[in-house]
Amino acid sequence: MGERQVEFRNVSFRYQEDMPWVLKNVNFKIGPDEWVAIIGHNGSGKSTIAKLMNGLLFPQEGEIFVDGNKVTQETVWEIRKQVGMVFQNPDNQFVGTTVRDDVAFGMENHGMPRKLMVERIQESLKAVRMGDYEHHEPHRLSGGQKQRVAIASVLAVSPTFIILDEATAMLDPKGRKQIMETVREVQQERDLSLITITHDLQEVTEASRVIVMNEGEVWTEGSPRDVFSRKERLTEIGLDTPFVSKLADHLKSEGVKLTREPLNHQELLEELWISRSTM
Repeated sequence: MGERQVEFRNVSFRYQEDMPWVLKNVNFKIGPDEWVAIIGHNGSGKSTIAKLMNGLLFPQEGEIFVDGNKVTQETVWEIRKQVGMVFQNPDNQFVGTTVRDDVAFGMENHGMPRKLMVERIQESLKAVRMGDYEHHEPHRLSGGQKQRVAIASVLAVSPTFIILDEATAMLDPKGRKQIMETVREVQQERDLSLITITHDLQEVTEASRVIVMNEGEVWTEGSPRDVFSRKERLTEIGLDTPFVSKLADHLKSEGVKLTREPLNHQELLEELWISRSTM
């Protein structure tokens, strides 16, 4: 077992014995410093994967390893130091009366020494650009600011993996973009592996790898470019593709030659310049 990775080995899960399997024989690895987006329609099992990684649920079949340690009832507290989780609704994560208390809470749970906690609170809030808000009351913050504090609380425990489970779903496009910029900066500075479970296609295009779930199974995995180049098949399993992808398809059908699947407006423009200059 290599260090610094999450591994699912033949994992199957269902919520009750008489219920259908939510995950069926799922295998994948997520390595150090990777940003992996997990996508799939509702009910495809993607949020269950997040809860299994963090030991909120345990599989009936198969095994999950974090940094070489198997996730079990006994190891779960150790695992949670490694795997931090940020959910869709930050209000459910707030426990303190001030931002500072809130960031301290996770560290108190892990029994960290006071002096280290004080340093970490400052560092973590600074990392998410919320350094000036230490003494604010969480319920007075905007949605985006609350999500930043939720991320700071996770960072303070210094995990090697951070899972964002639909963490930007309730934000407007601008708030969403800001949170993702913050997360990307933090990932690069801290050498984190990032796992985003998301509906936001823009977020998916920025990941290094995409795992597509369908009906509880890994349907495919690859780079965003690979995955989005299979538009017809993605549509068949109820997934959308980015607007730029659709536009590129339309241009191809009109006879415009593109050398690769563009992932954003910038790449599409470059492709158009290339095709124009060879006309």
